[in-house]
Amino acid sequence: MLISFLSIFNSGFSQIEKDNYKNISTKFVSFFNEGKNDSIVAMFSVEMNAALPIEKFSQVSTGLKLQLGSIKKIRFVRLQSASALYETTFDNAVLGMTITLNSKNEIAGLLFKPYTEAKEIIRNTTKMKLPFKGEWTVTWGGDTKEQNYHVESVAQKNAFDILIKDEQGATHKGSGESNEDYYAFGKELYAPCDGEVVLVVDGVKDNIPGVLNPIYIPGNTVVIKTGAGEYAFFAHFKQHSIVVKEGQKVSAGTLLGLCGNSGNSSEPHLHFHLQNVEDMTKATGAKCYFEQVKVNGILRTDYSPVKGEKIENN
Repeated sequence: MLISFLSIFNSGFSQIEKDNYKNISTKFVSFFNEGKNDSIVAMFSVEMNAALPIEKFSQVSTGLKLQLGSIKKIRFVRLQSASALYETTFDNAVLGMTITLNSKNEIAGLLFKPYTEAKEIIRNTTKMKLPFKGEWTVTWGGDTKEQNYHVESVAQKNAFDILIKDEQGATHKGSGESNEDYYAFGKELYAPCDGEVVLVVDGVKDNIPGVLNPIYIPGNTVVIKTGAGEYAFFAHFKQHSIVVKEGQKVSAGTLLGLCGNSGNSSEPHLHFHLQNVEDMTKATGAKCYFEQVKVNGILRTDYSPVKGEKIENN
């Protein structure tokens, strides 16, 4: 089974709110609005109590409420390691609230700061075409976990893993022990649209098939920013094959580099997804629709492929 970089990256970064965080955040909001500072401090860890005892916390809490008002609602944004971020709407402002829990579900950290998350992008408005020539097969893609295991990741939730199969459904010739055995390895990858290259990572060695690299998970990488503020993320390029530079303006069809097997990848393939900011650790994924694409030989317009489909440009 093809393994791409989501499997490890996802272990510390989730778009699913866990019950313990939901329970603590709900209690915090209720106690804050009711002025029950002692009840909030009772949820603190020993270390948090020492750093922010009731007298000091009451001053902070009272000042915050006088300035901003009560908390009207919170919205879970993401969970990273032991910290959950909430978009927190007060009467007079919107802040980001980060709650950190220890193993006993005690509050070990609490931070309020201006909420500066980038606006979420639902789908691309920029016209896109497939970033390769010839017919490739979608091995992961779609909206359900069965179609696309990336759905559990915030940044990669609409990602595609795409490779080349022969008529027998194999992804390689021979034994498959060498990257050169794989049909996708070394194939040219192109810009799907006009934009600016904002990130290039090159020099990561290609893996032996079946042996993953968890050190730099995406491997050799190119990120392109569109004029509409969408970020097209390519992962797993062949080592030293990327031919574009950061800051370079590209047009749809510009050669980027060659398909490889670098990073947390078990065999040569293309990982591609859209996100709303450049930094994947802070990004939210967006669904990608291609302007015209042949799907199992049938022309589709404004289409987002799913697992198992054979796709190529019209």
